[in-house]
Amino acid sequence: QVQLVESGGGLVQPGGSLRLSCTASGTNFRINVMAWYRQAPGKQRELVASIFANGGTNYENSVKGRFTISRDNAQNAVYLQMNDLKPEDTAVYYCKQVLPPLNVWGQGTQVTVSS
Repeated sequence: QVQLVESGGGLVQPGGSLRLSCTASGTNFRINVMAWYRQAPGKQRELVASIFANGGTNYENSVKGRFTISRDNAQNAVYLQMNDLKPEDTAVYYCKQVLPPLNVWGQGTQVTVSS
């Protein structure tokens, strides 16, 4: 069974930075196309960023230029460097494999951006 564990969230002031980590485990499981999602209170979970196996990336417009998704295949891990954080970035952040589709979520990690 595949397990995903997110970490690295916390409370930061606007303009601050955080680096989120997602580690995957499971017999013979290797991450493929991975993504970060976030869910703010009372809102739908939304796609934030994705990364292909070859390292190519896509970003939601509101985070483009501020967030960077990366991966370490040897560690079965994906990361999200978040800079210039804004209050509207406040959410629980989750990682997920999107291709091949795999409906597995971790516990998420809370990011709160507030003065």
